[in-house]
Amino acid sequence: MNPIQFPAFLKPGDRIGVLAPASIVKYDDVAPGIRLFKEQWGLEVVEGKTLKTSFNQFSASDDERLADIQQMLDDPSIKAIIAARGGYGCSRIVDRLNFDQFLQHPKWIVGFSDLTAFLARTFQLGYASIHAPMAKTITCAGAEAAAESLRQMLFGEMPAYDVPAHSLNRSGNATAQVVGGNLCLLAHMIGSETEIDTDGKILFIEDINEYLYNHDRMMIQLKRSGKLGKLAGLVVGQFTDMKDNSSPTFGKDAYEIIAEHVAEFGYPVCFNFPVGHVGDNRAMGVGMQAELNVSEQGVQLRFLSNSTAV
Repeated sequence: MNPIQFPAFLKPGDRIGVLAPASIVKYDDVAPGIRLFKEQWGLEVVEGKTLKTSFNQFSASDDERLADIQQMLDDPSIKAIIAARGGYGCSRIVDRLNFDQFLQHPKWIVGFSDLTAFLARTFQLGYASIHAPMAKTITCAGAEAAAESLRQMLFGEMPAYDVPAHSLNRSGNATAQVVGGNLCLLAHMIGSETEIDTDGKILFIEDINEYLYNHDRMMIQLKRSGKLGKLAGLVVGQFTDMKDNSSPTFGKDAYEIIAEHVAEFGYPVCFNFPVGHVGDNRAMGVGMQAELNVSEQGVQLRFLSNSTAV
């Protein structure tokens, strides 16, 4: 098991940073999330320059996005960095980030989708991070439970989730570190500095807007590179807006594709978990220990506060 420490949990009055490290965002879309952090969670919000700039499809140029997050990583008064949105762009700058000051003053990194690259880097440095709603999505329809799960995790209350049974589930129990995120990013990072070691881990995956044949190809990439064979468990989240060829069709849906590629293994697997590009996108502690119980009656995932906050 990779040794993991927790950054200090938040308390009312703490400063957090909100910025857009990838795609362009409209400030009006993140303003409700910023108000939630301030008015309901009692936090002081430092707004990144990238919330109000643009450069083609990005929130700013690579250098400007890098400078924005680097400034927040280096600022010891900022206790967490929450992304405004994902999209595309984190992998263009992740290898250029300097974490020297972060290691002296660790902080929570929060986001999902394209932010998977940053969460993977934080995990490699030995610190937990949080795959969770971002400023743009945390106040959208159906996000109430997800928002509360992020608040709990940031403030030191480890959440537990109960999920209904699914016909493709495979029963079993596991207690292990949780890693994962967006399937496309996880496949994309193989062979790079941010490649994730999944051996003995509970892996969670989700994705959006992919062709089913490409979804199949990404699962094959994970399998061929040894990322699926030695898992402690697999948590399959939401695969939304998936696309198929018009004719002939691929012949399997997203869940059936995943089930096919892990059929030979014996670890517990659960499907239709509330994580991904949906309103109910529950917080997942990357690097944290969790207990996974999959049975015919349903699924329980409980995060454990057995690491040391620094």
